[in-house]
Amino acid sequence: MSNFKILSVNISSRRGQKKNPVPEIRLAEDHGILEDAHAGDPVRQVSLLAQEDVDTMLAVLPSLKPGDFAENITTRGIDLPSLPLGTILVINDTRLQITKIGKECHEGCAIREQTGDCVMPRRGVFARVLRGGTIRPGDTGYRERPQTR
Repeated sequence: MSNFKILSVNISSRRGQKKNPVPEIRLAEDHGILEDAHAGDPVRQVSLLAQEDVDTMLAVLPSLKPGDFAENITTRGIDLPSLPLGTILVINDTRLQITKIGKECHEGCAIREQTGDCVMPRRGVFARVLRGGTIRPGDTGYRERPQTR
């Protein structure tokens, strides 16, 4: 079992904008992150993006920071888009199930307009909350092994 690290947790009160880093996020089962605009969406309750993918954009736009791609959780040490749909990620007491890989950039995506590219549509993943809890920067998580029969 390989662990990954949480680098940043980020929220915004409106959809379609950058998210701001916060000291912690509180997740509610089958709802999402309390105080985040995407809470309640059945497929996109929580968004995750790996810092390794953000790093690929830094040469073009060195001012990028966590939350700029509108991700709720910025990770290090896990190849998120390679995870099969249905994969369970465990972070503290929280359990997230991967529901979607990638997305369409919204109209007026600032990063795409500045650089001509955006990693979130290809490398970002979305999850629903199976079990709520609190997540903070510095926490570690792991991919749960699938049950075998």
